[in-house]
Amino acid sequence: NLFQPHVTYHRVDANGELTVNRPLEVKALTMMHDFALTEHHMLFVLDPLRPNIPTFLRTRSLEQSLSYQARNGSTRFAIVPRDGSKPRVIELLLVTTIPAMLLAHRGTVDPLLIANTLFGGILAAAGANTLNCVADADIDKVMKRTARRPLATATVPRTHALIFGLALSVGSFFWLWWTTNMLSAHLAGLTIGFYVFIYTLLLKRRTSQNVVWGGAAGCMPVMIGWSAVTGTIQWPALVMFLIIFFWTPPHTWALAMKYKDDYKAAGVPMLPVVATEKQVTTQILVYTWLTVLATLALVPATGWLYAAVSILAGAWFLAMAHQLHAGVRRGQPVKPLRLFLQSNNYLAAVFLALAVDSALDLPTIAQLWTR
Repeated sequence: NLFQPHVTYHRVDANGELTVNRPLEVKALTMMHDFALTEHHMLFVLDPLRPNIPTFLRTRSLEQSLSYQARNGSTRFAIVPRDGSKPRVIELLLVTTIPAMLLAHRGTVDPLLIANTLFGGILAAAGANTLNCVADADIDKVMKRTARRPLATATVPRTHALIFGLALSVGSFFWLWWTTNMLSAHLAGLTIGFYVFIYTLLLKRRTSQNVVWGGAAGCMPVMIGWSAVTGTIQWPALVMFLIIFFWTPPHTWALAMKYKDDYKAAGVPMLPVVATEKQVTTQILVYTWLTVLATLALVPATGWLYAAVSILAGAWFLAMAHQLHAGVRRGQPVKPLRLFLQSNNYLAAVFLALAVDSALDLPTIAQLWTR
């Protein structure tokens, strides 16, 4: 029956070898996906129309890519985690770099320059994140949230990952030097060094303020983007740096509240591990206010569109942070992961408004004020 395909249960060990292969009855299953992935196992649906062609399914609980290789008439399947270079972190790079470049030269930016800067930034971020995974492989094995990373599962040897991370890092420096300017290349190199040596090796396992100072590495894409266009660092770039710098602690601490047992087991003194929930949400509230104030400090260099969005989005972000803090104070069950997820939307909304405002070259608030 085409709408009730044969389903086989496969269990895959750390080496990608099938250890269990038996029929499984599934009552409610459609033909739309060939694989259903869970935390430790996968379901392989044999589609009669294409029995040897697996497809990729993204699930919210487990994002992994599925590779396969046909050998001796059979198909060998291996689960390969996606997050060795932390692609979600790279998404933040894309969200902040382009608006910074558009603001640096409102109305006109060379698309090739944007592409070259983004490519160099992606290489730098992937290199830094890979080296971070090399350094943190021991604690990634302990934490449920990171236990499926390639190094934690020994899918990729540490030496291979180290070489890969170094190659990406060196490549990013020379790419940015060649396609943009020396300042951008040095800023990228400084970012990688700071993230790996200062944050990962020095701060992360020693202080509860690790994400406050370590978050500075995540702020550098706006500096790199600005310098790629202008060859300098000016006050708007510093304000954008501060926006992300202040945004990082509430964003990260909200996630750490959800996974504080993981961090505690790994010996990482994240603030939610060493402080009460009331103290954590108070700090989240302080940094959320600082984030919103930083976005407003950029208003003179932007037009009415950014100003309006920064005010509305800021009010929304503050409301969520106050709601979390109030729930903790009242002793009610709270959902800190909601703030974590919505903080991404907040930052995306602010920087998207900045990009559109700059691309349209709307009159800036400073210009309107002086007329």
